[in-house]
Amino acid sequence: MRIAQVACVFPPYKGGIGNVAASFAGMLSENNQVTVFTPDYGFKQEQESGAYEVVKLKPLLRYGNGVFAPELFFKLKGFDVVHLHYPFFGGAEVVWLAKFLSFGKFKLLIHYHMDTADLPVAARILRLPDRLIRNSLFSLAAGITCASQDYIEQGKIGRFYRRYPNKFHEIPFGVDTARFYPGLKNSTKNRSLKILFVGGLDRAHYFKGIDVLLRAISELRIPDKDYELQIVGEGDMRPEYEKLAVSLGVASKVRFIGGLSDERLAEVYRTADVAVLPSINGHEAFGLVLLEAMASGVPVIASDLPGVRSVFRDGAEGYFAEPGNAKDLRGKLEKILSDDDKRGCMGAAGRRLAVEKYDLKIIKKRLRGIYDGL
Repeated sequence: MRIAQVACVFPPYKGGIGNVAASFAGMLSENNQVTVFTPDYGFKQEQESGAYEVVKLKPLLRYGNGVFAPELFFKLKGFDVVHLHYPFFGGAEVVWLAKFLSFGKFKLLIHYHMDTADLPVAARILRLPDRLIRNSLFSLAAGITCASQDYIEQGKIGRFYRRYPNKFHEIPFGVDTARFYPGLKNSTKNRSLKILFVGGLDRAHYFKGIDVLLRAISELRIPDKDYELQIVGEGDMRPEYEKLAVSLGVASKVRFIGGLSDERLAEVYRTADVAVLPSINGHEAFGLVLLEAMASGVPVIASDLPGVRSVFRDGAEGYFAEPGNAKDLRGKLEKILSDDDKRGCMGAAGRRLAVEKYDLKIIKKRLRGIYDGL
């Protein structure tokens, strides 16, 4: 089977859409010919040799991660399945046109990553073509995959879901439980507790809530224990966050580590005491970092958002916090960091959940089942 994965971003760019596209390509490449189509942003490609082909599209127009590359129209010819990772402003319209005109007799799958609310004015203008073809695009799809049915039911696509529930297939993110595994931690008596955030620091990921986390840290009080917030990621908003840490008086408690290789990232997870995903709105639909943390035996704190709240159980593998509420987030941090036994139990529960529900072998079987059904 010839399969195309079409995504607005792709590794080494750090982001959920690209990571999922890469994961799907890897899982499907064993018995299929897989090609990834993604815009050329000038990044040096990082890919396992021979697993699948990555074709870089030359943008005719670009705004942020929205790209109009009409050459994609002709490149889709001859594929059996085209899996579009949505949203992809500029790319979705080209895929729709190819399918609508029957240029490609391919089966169309759409992976719905997230809603697109609170966009800048320029982005809203540029997404007008997408709004015009959106219903037709979803109607033409043989199936719509998603990481969380909870997110779909509560989101902008909920109305379409209620009309065509049989089109939807839940495929949670998967995690390599052999790469991400628990490490041995020293006693907290002689070291600082490590709070970990992993995510993009660019404007496309403004919704990650790093400012909320910094405000929560500025009021954090843990008797007889010291702490350090480690922020893993890179982007053009990093200087703003660094200035905010200074203005809040917590610069000495916050370490900006920058981007890390996959191997180094796994090591950092193993030394963390808690991982935090403080996202503020529906642009966060799941949270792969939560799986990586749980697989590493690390308890988690995440915003109580549709999709995200389906990843783990509140009070079992971690805690939920009210989105955008620094005070509530601070309280959950204090609750988990002040109780060594609770952290240990939550970390062990998270590891079990990652192995039993989110291991890549399980997700791979589910994804292949959807393709076989086509």
